[in-house]
Amino acid sequence: QVQLVESGGGLVQAGGSLRLSCAASGRTVSGYNMGWFRQAPGKERDFVAAIAWNGRWTYYKDSVKGRFTISRDSAKNTVYLQMNSLKPEDTAVYYCAASGVLATTIRNYDYWGQGTQVTVSS
Repeated sequence: QVQLVESGGGLVQAGGSLRLSCAASGRTVSGYNMGWFRQAPGKERDFVAAIAWNGRWTYYKDSVKGRFTISRDSAKNTVYLQMNSLKPEDTAVYYCAASGVLATTIRNYDYWGQGTQVTVSS
């Protein structure tokens, strides 16, 4: 199986930046598409961004386009989410996940990390 561990969350002021990391262990995730999701208090878990491990495809939630960038480092078996121009509405627990298919929906993802908290103050 695949184990995923997120890190890099924290408290930041509106307009600031954070970079989240998702480190995979146990086995390589090079054959998986990777995604980031987030869940705010009282809300459903929501898609944020996805990337194919071959680097040929990325997809973003409309509200984060131009602000967030998903990337990966195959040598480190790690996926990143660079978040710029953060807004209070970005506050959530952020999760990384691995999917055997190219997807933007929760049901297609097989493995999940424990989540990392991102809090954006106004």
